[in-house]
Amino acid sequence: MSSRRHPAFHETRLRVRYAETDQMGVVYHSNHLIWFEVGRVELLREMGFSYRDMERKEGRFIAVAEVQCRYRAPVYYDEEVVVRTRLKKVRESVVIFTYELVRANDRTLLAEGETTHIVTDSTMKVAALPETYLTAFRAALAK
Repeated sequence: MSSRRHPAFHETRLRVRYAETDQMGVVYHSNHLIWFEVGRVELLREMGFSYRDMERKEGRFIAVAEVQCRYRAPVYYDEEVVVRTRLKKVRESVVIFTYELVRANDRTLLAEGETTHIVTDSTMKVAALPETYLTAFRAALAK
């Protein structure tokens, strides 16, 4: 893990692709969950580590246990969306993130959500988050 600053917040920009829309030209609802994941991965990257490293080097996985999404406004093809991701809470084997999707050009709130993750080992049994990650998450929340 690098000595980077440990933010508890990150913004990621993405542009809606045609394949992400439905017959009505609106982004299909499940894509919001994919965008949550994009934001979460980029927040972790900003903190100096990745899921891949946690899985390969530490034998730990962060499994989604619960997802909530509240849709506020439609999103359309070719719009730019900002994914605001926050680390909300961390315990030894639980990590919670929150999200806001906003339209880049006018800051309209498009959706908001939360994901709860359980830390597991390779056999999908609940396990402790490695100390390096736990320390980084707690440091980020303390700021």
